[in-house]
Amino acid sequence: MPGETVQSVPQGPVPVPMTGTLVVDTSRGDRVGEFRGVAGPYWALRPVCGGAEWEAEPEAVRRATREERLHAEIERWNARSRGEVL
Repeated sequence: MPGETVQSVPQGPVPVPMTGTLVVDTSRGDRVGEFRGVAGPYWALRPVCGGAEWEAEPEAVRRATREERLHAEIERWNARSRGEVL
């Protein structure tokens, strides 16, 4: 209805995702990474197109949206076509 406001529901802690799930590290400028595992109190994430893993605090990580996942997959396909990703 006109004039109604939509309240956002606060999200609780993100459950530990499955390995390979695309997530977003909000503490690093919404950097998209692939979940690799738990490293002590942190989550290990890897850049979608390969590279060094980084650690993120679970509270700063959220699941990637459909658009973010699609964009990351396109980046990965483009990198593979250039021979940058195995």
